[in-house]
Amino acid sequence: MAAPHPERRALVVGGSLGGLFAANLLLRAGWDVHVYERVGEELAGRGAGIVTHPGLFAALARAGVAADAVVGVPVPGRVTLDSEGRVLGELPLEQVLTSWGRLYQLLKDVFPPQRYHSGCALTAVEQGAATVTAHFADGRAAVGALLIGADGIRSTVRAQFLPGVKPQYAGYIAWRGMVEEGALTPSTHAMLFERFGFCLPPREQMLGYPVAGGGNSVQPGKRRYNFVWYRPADAAGELPRLLTDASGQAHELTIAPNLIRPECIAAMRAAAESLLAPQFAEIVRLTAQPFFQPIYDLESPQLVFGRVAILGDAAFVARPHVGMGVTKAADDALALVDALAAAGDASPGALAAFEARRRRFGSAVIARARRLGAYMQAQIYSPAEREMAERYRTPEAVMAETAVSVAL
Repeated sequence: MAAPHPERRALVVGGSLGGLFAANLLLRAGWDVHVYERVGEELAGRGAGIVTHPGLFAALARAGVAADAVVGVPVPGRVTLDSEGRVLGELPLEQVLTSWGRLYQLLKDVFPPQRYHSGCALTAVEQGAATVTAHFADGRAAVGALLIGADGIRSTVRAQFLPGVKPQYAGYIAWRGMVEEGALTPSTHAMLFERFGFCLPPREQMLGYPVAGGGNSVQPGKRRYNFVWYRPADAAGELPRLLTDASGQAHELTIAPNLIRPECIAAMRAAAESLLAPQFAEIVRLTAQPFFQPIYDLESPQLVFGRVAILGDAAFVARPHVGMGVTKAADDALALVDALAAAGDASPGALAAFEARRRRFGSAVIARARRLGAYMQAQIYSPAEREMAERYRTPEAVMAETAVSVAL
């Protein structure tokens, strides 16, 4: 690969999946790329499961991940259970389910380690006529022709340019966790483990699927089952209670798993026993460290600011029902690299083309995720919202439209 010109130097702020997709794709397109990650140690994904889509595999291939790499665990279809554990419906639908850790490992392994800088907390972005400079809390600075903000829902890059754009709470949370495959009873394993499973208590939704296990193993017997349980939590009372730790400190947006009060976890486990299919209740019971995430919408009206572009969760955060967060970040990165390649540089025209394409798509994903999640919102105001909520209550609709690849 020829040495890149100075005008092809890119700074990627954020070293998680979106940042690694952008960095790997730019590097392979001939850019001089460096990643700057706020966290000082190796990132950890808190055991998050991820649904894959065809676009994700295309992005992985272009990012340099070997075509024969095992990305995750394949499943042949979906099943919905009632509260007694009986089958309410089934749907053949082949998918590959993976985990944050597995994708992070694949993308990190193909990116040169000397180009990945940890412990770099961005404080400000400064732009000149032909350059952009990132300033970090430790006094360091980096200069390039392009800066990409891939620093997530709490993006420092977005906050500098769009200070009024903040996550909007949707009215419900998602309890999450994983259980070791070998810990499940044979009956639960036979019913759920090899499929994408659902259970639909009133105004709630439980789903689960198999993912890689410890050490990112996808070997049968060493995998894990990942669950996501959506439950209403009003913004004025229940959410602040859940976000307050044992010392009385209230946390903003989210709370670390080890700080969740034991009584909150105990109440969640008790609700699982009374509301969920026995198979899902078992999974919750056996999960050592469940955690929860408040569900937010975030929609940026602008993605480009001079020589700065934002992508992934820094730009749009859709409710997880679409299962497209990581794929969208990968597609964002692909669109940016393709726009830059078509123009030959980081020109205003190239960045405008990227913004026009991805802002429309991001808004469409947000709208679809809101439709899928409407029946779990604590308050449904209009007749149209009530009609929409009813449409997505049925097992048939949930199985057919949750986390599937669709044209938007």
